[in-house]
This record gives sequence, structure tokens and C-alpha cells, in this order.
Amino acid sequence: MNKEQPNNPLHGITLESLLTQLVERFGWDELADRININCFKKDPSIKSSLKFLRKTPWAREKVEQLYISCLSA
Repeated sequence: MNKEQPNNPLHGITLESLLTQLVERFGWDELADRININCFKKDPSIKSSLKFLRKTPWAREKVEQLYISCLSA
């Protein structure tokens, strides 16, 4: 069954895609300034950040909220 989610701005967006877009827009340094997470500060990479974000719900939520706020800006 395919359920649409018209009120969910993250529907259909993978965490990797979301993070890649944020890095392209802000860069690692500014992203680390906006969200105080060590995986953005010390030797950042998409792969290591995804691993951390998948295991850490509070950090993932902050990244998702930043992405959503960028959509409405």
C-alpha cells in the first residue's frame, strides 16, 4: 500500500541526500557552527556523519529541522 504524506516535507528524502544538500549549501564549518556535533567538526565526511546520525536520534532531528527551515527560507 502506498500512503502519501502531503504534510511531511521529509517524505521521499533520504538522510544522505538531505545531508549532502546541507553540506553543499553551508559547508562543514558553518554546519558545525549551526549544529554543535563533533562529526561535523573533526574530520567530517558524509559516511561518518550518516553513521552517527542514524544511531543518534536527537542529532538527526536537529539536522532534519535545519533542512526543513532551509526549505521554507
